[in-house]
Amino acid sequence: MRTDTGQVFRLEDYRPSDYLIPETKLTFRLSPDQTVVIAELTIERRAGVDRGAALVLDGDGLMLRGIAIDGRQLAASDYGATPDRLIISNPPSEPRFKLTLETEIAPSKNQALMGLYRSNRVYCTQCEAEGFRRITYFLDRPDILSVYTVRIEADREEAPLLLSNGNLAESGDLGDGRHYAIWHDPFPKPSYLFALVAGNLGVIRDSFVTASGRDVELGIYVEHGKERLAAYAMDALKRSMRWDEEVFGLEYDLDVFNIVAVSDFNMGAMENKGLNVFNDKYVLADEETATDADFANIEAIIAHEYFHNWTGNRITCRDWFQLCLKEGLTVYRDHEFSADQRSRAVKRISEVRTLRAHQFPEDQGPLAHPVRPRRYREINNFYTATVYEKGSEVVRMIRTILGPKLFRKGMDLYFERHDGEAATIEDFLKVFEDVSDRDLSQFALWYHQAGTPNLTVTTSHNPATAEFTLEIEQSVPPTPSESRKRLMHIPLAFGLVGPDGKDLAYGGAEGASVENGVIHIRKRRHVVRFSGVSERPAVSLNRGFSAPITLSVEQRPEDQFFLARHDSDAFSRWQAFNTLLSEALIAAFRNKLGGKEPEFSEGLAELAGTIAGDEALEHAFRALALTLPGEADIAREISANIDPDAVFAGREALTATIAKANRDQFSALYRQLDGKGPFSPDAASAGRRALRNVLLDYLSALDGSAALAAAHFTGATNMTDRAAALTALAHRHPGSAEAREALAAFERKYRADPLVMDKWFQIQAATPGHGTVDAVRALMKHPGFSMTNPNRVRSLVGTFVSANQTGFHRPDGAGYQLFVETVLAVEKRNPQVAARLATALRSWRSLEPGRQAKAREALLSISSTPNLSADLRDIVERTLA
Repeated sequence: MRTDTGQVFRLEDYRPSDYLIPETKLTFRLSPDQTVVIAELTIERRAGVDRGAALVLDGDGLMLRGIAIDGRQLAASDYGATPDRLIISNPPSEPRFKLTLETEIAPSKNQALMGLYRSNRVYCTQCEAEGFRRITYFLDRPDILSVYTVRIEADREEAPLLLSNGNLAESGDLGDGRHYAIWHDPFPKPSYLFALVAGNLGVIRDSFVTASGRDVELGIYVEHGKERLAAYAMDALKRSMRWDEEVFGLEYDLDVFNIVAVSDFNMGAMENKGLNVFNDKYVLADEETATDADFANIEAIIAHEYFHNWTGNRITCRDWFQLCLKEGLTVYRDHEFSADQRSRAVKRISEVRTLRAHQFPEDQGPLAHPVRPRRYREINNFYTATVYEKGSEVVRMIRTILGPKLFRKGMDLYFERHDGEAATIEDFLKVFEDVSDRDLSQFALWYHQAGTPNLTVTTSHNPATAEFTLEIEQSVPPTPSESRKRLMHIPLAFGLVGPDGKDLAYGGAEGASVENGVIHIRKRRHVVRFSGVSERPAVSLNRGFSAPITLSVEQRPEDQFFLARHDSDAFSRWQAFNTLLSEALIAAFRNKLGGKEPEFSEGLAELAGTIAGDEALEHAFRALALTLPGEADIAREISANIDPDAVFAGREALTATIAKANRDQFSALYRQLDGKGPFSPDAASAGRRALRNVLLDYLSALDGSAALAAAHFTGATNMTDRAAALTALAHRHPGSAEAREALAAFERKYRADPLVMDKWFQIQAATPGHGTVDAVRALMKHPGFSMTNPNRVRSLVGTFVSANQTGFHRPDGAGYQLFVETVLAVEKRNPQVAARLATALRSWRSLEPGRQAKAREALLSISSTPNLSADLRDIVERTLA
């Protein structure tokens, strides 16, 4: 584990390396404690570089056993080697030479899960972002593209399966119980995409015929006995491959495509060329062990990693500052895939909820950074919602601005122009400028500037002149290191909704560029006048969430109610109701602080009943609409002097108000949705379950409702319903006999399945109340919990610190103390996981003064710990700054 060196990397300091490595040959002689790696590197001096330029290779904790150039062993005076760097001060004067390195590593001792590690008797690699340097000395940077040939040797009994990138070229027996396999990947790739997996795993196989008629062998490797749980992942893979051909014209390029599911993994998955490695959480599923959300995640993440084959692998990023070029673009592509597979409206609402829950707080806090950062100290800390989710939104805005035809033309040109290259954001934007003849320089600020823009909007209508006017003012709040902001190009989709619920036609628009239902905001202030509008409309803004912004709209309350009932844009209809709920919850919070009981309008509860019973709406849409904004969402809107207990109390009061007002209707609909028959993970079936379980949550807030939730739990025939009932019991009736019995029954049934037990941990960690911190401490001693497994840590402690506002922010600071202890304990083994946990206090300054002081004390306690890793110190110091 590397400790903090204090080095800061800056975008403006980028320069090409003096040397290239066009070909890499690797031999692995696998052993748990003494794996030998022989790297034969073809080194090529870049044109124009001085012959005397030193060759400097990256390492991380390496033991060098041998070094040779063109077959000649080097003397100790010919090079300088430390565990973290290899320097050859006087390399050969020839433009190309062969460098052979022999290193020794211990995979079984690698608890950071970066580089080559061994867990559960399986050898596995994770090389993104800078893990390859833990395997051998290398130019470990994304712009060094190399053709890899990999030979793996291992004990046949220990590792009958030997996998790497590309196509299998050769395999055979070595005698003495050992065997080998040689894999060749003909496509040049950066070292972060290298992969190796070896062990004893089960497999399901299938095949796919590409659009041009090529046969591709497909394999998904899992622990023995779990093969049937990979069937849905295989189906999702084949659908992803066909979709990418049909929508983007992109065909798979190797003879095989393999996925391996492992239980110890820092990330969700990794797109290594032809050999994707997955956290098994995102591969294994059936109705007994996985929820509908799990099925949707598996579908999306399988697609995401497959789509990286072109947006990330065939075209990679020049440097890590361009990370959004592969991640944001590929998130956009997987969002579009899921929208086509399921419900576009429901998917869009889910995406925006995620963005607001994770990226908006990032933009508003000390960890704010542009979609393309300009500097970093530890690149692992920039795998963030800003890079991924906001990066996706930026791509979506390009499509909105150009339209679908020009967007597809630009994507086609991008693949044609940059295939096989390490590209930049400038390269990406240039193809769209070229196909559209538009200047996107102002729009490019979305990549270069941090912060969430806000639009303040006022409206007026003049019936005498039939004019409707929008006055729009743009502002971008300051963020750390950026106090002065430039004005953005914001594509604002809109509609003018008439009294009959239909969009009004208008004669013309003056004051801003208006194209195809989109107002293009480029200046600080726009006054847009629509002519030919005889009746005052309700204005529907940012339809489809056309831009990742906040809106402050001067609007009559009845307009919001009207739009929530009638807006033709499904997202905006959801948004109108969600805004009404948020405003009610903020008012309830302020009442609680003032010593008053919350009060809610009868119309709000009535509207909830109307939406619940509207058969014209999808079940999944109704479920999302009825789901109240979370406590963290309300805290973000309040932004200062937050008392989480008051936020929670207001939310509980609104839940009870809606439930009481609609008791009979909700009960009848709940019974009506009691679907029988075989389970299906399709969108329509999942939507029915989602709506029924939201209704269960409301009904569980009523007096005497524990029996209903207990019956739901007992009668559940799938994990979606079982987990929903257990949540209702644990959260609505904590400590009750019904809750205790259900928790015990769940544990008895699933104690041998770690992924299902993660749900058991999560539900208890998210139980509201000050007593949960003690419950979490007790659960950390449970035999099913492990501090060395990232999934276990995330399920229990990660859920507690990120999803339990009242428990984590307990006034006496007990939650923060648990946070400190866990972060420091995890950091000793796995700095990446510890750093991600540490982001839970990114919004500490928004708390009320008492909690704020204790949160700061917790962060200072971590900061003062000696020898912190670069990952953790970077997060803590930025959070405190």
